[in-house]
Amino acid sequence: MRFALTPEQEQFRQTLHRMLTTAHTPDVVRAWAQGDRAPGLALWARLAKAGLFALDVRDTATEIALALTEAGHHAVPGPVVESVAAAGLLARLAEAGEPAPAEAWLGRIRSGDVRVTLALPAGGPYALDPDACDAILVVAPGTDALRLAPGHGPVQPSLDPARRLARPAPGGDVLAEGPAVREAAAYAADLAAFAVAAQALGAGCALLERTVAYARQRTQFGQEIGAFQAVKHRLADTLVGLEFARPLVFGAAAALAPGAPGAPAEVAAAKAAACDAAYAAARTALQLHGAIGYTAEYDLSLWFGKARALRSAWGTPADCRARSLDSAVFTGG
Repeated sequence: MRFALTPEQEQFRQTLHRMLTTAHTPDVVRAWAQGDRAPGLALWARLAKAGLFALDVRDTATEIALALTEAGHHAVPGPVVESVAAAGLLARLAEAGEPAPAEAWLGRIRSGDVRVTLALPAGGPYALDPDACDAILVVAPGTDALRLAPGHGPVQPSLDPARRLARPAPGGDVLAEGPAVREAAAYAADLAAFAVAAQALGAGCALLERTVAYARQRTQFGQEIGAFQAVKHRLADTLVGLEFARPLVFGAAAALAPGAPGAPAEVAAAKAAACDAAYAAARTALQLHGAIGYTAEYDLSLWFGKARALRSAWGTPADCRARSLDSAVFTGG
């Protein structure tokens, strides 16, 4: 299947790219990692104004993929993925006859007036950046209740210094409960995994672009290292991995939009491929940059941590492959 962007979609992508480029996100990421939220929250407000959190996967799944790819490309910090997934969960609950949580939260999430993070059984026990959010929405394992956590435990660092994790506190107001919550949580987990796949694709592309530029500048034995065949092969392999992942990400978008029965398997395949491709891009970037790639002062390090952390966020590669394979076997594919 060939995925071609419409002029409007390409314009949307370019608008986000220009906005994030002018924001100089490496400085924003470093401030976020050090606990200074102000630059990140200002960027969050700009993303909300651009309509990122108002996108509905049923009508604009491709646009969500484009937006999250750009977010990954620029290493945007914060629970962007979780906010997109939370909006999807609330919208699905409203469709299932539970409108109260959506009436209380959905409009404010989409406008950017509130920032939320999300903890679901499929995503593990931690919530991302709860100390930067106005609300923590939780569906605990073994329950069918959506609740508003009253707080969170100690904030822990992750592989990405700009990603800080904490366990939501027990208790809190129950916003909805019943089978509809369980189904909406499963849908939101797929939406989060899809968004992570898009974000990983963008991070991998940024790593490759920066490595190609460096290979054209660094010289050994009197010539650019990019002229060496071994380097060319390594960069080509990285590009192939990313380009194979790209149609899987947009294929998952096409499956999620109508709620196709095979959407969870499409999402799982996209996440496994995109996260593996981004991780391979990080390894290539590190090897070709040499020792400078390890330094925290060098911007490349910001994408190293993101590629590593996204690989296990909302489903490890092994889990995603198992889900995809189980679906293929079940359907006789």
